[in-house]
Amino acid sequence: MAGYNKFDPRLESLVIETLTLWDDAISGLTPEEKNVIAEAIQLQPQLASKITYERAHTGFTRIITVTEEDIARLYEQNLAAE
Repeated sequence: MAGYNKFDPRLESLVIETLTLWDDAISGLTPEEKNVIAEAIQLQPQLASKITYERAHTGFTRIITVTEEDIARLYEQNLAAE
């Protein structure tokens, strides 16, 4: 499905489910750390470098594969907000 592999504000209004995957380069995180990062990136999907929307029966599932760069962006954004 062409066009469903980047952040799309139009599709965001149709997201009914989210899924967070982890890049192979990411290791050493505790389950608690992964939960915090997953929640943060799903709240700000425009920061994700690997995002896909899959068609569901009544909308879309947003799938984000978290990369090291995504974690760095989240960290920088949190520092800037403080």
